[in-house]
Amino acid sequence: MAEKAKGKKEQPQPPQKQPAAKGAPEKAAEKPVAKAEVKPEEKPVEKPEKVKGKKAPKVRKKEKGAYTRYKIDASGLTRLRPYCERCGQGYFMADHGNRYSCGHCGFTRYKRV
Repeated sequence: MAEKAKGKKEQPQPPQKQPAAKGAPEKAAEKPVAKAEVKPEEKPVEKPEKVKGKKAPKVRKKEKGAYTRYKIDASGLTRLRPYCERCGQGYFMADHGNRYSCGHCGFTRYKRV
């Protein structure tokens, strides 16, 4: 090692572990590791709730099923609302008092007075 290359530094070699004696546990041969200091967990700061501007939760309308569009009699099923003339069967028209309208295509049929 008398001759060293220019610009290169010697890197220190890590210490080699010696094999543990027979019958001795391996953990006893190792040095105890110092525990790192543990910082106490910081609790998030809770903001006070605003009572003045509090809104009530939205109430969603319950979707009506197919049973509301039919009436069951002894003679069988009866449709309560007409089908759309443009869209065909399966598209019921909405009842708006003085008219029927289709929600799919927008067709409107007025009731006779």
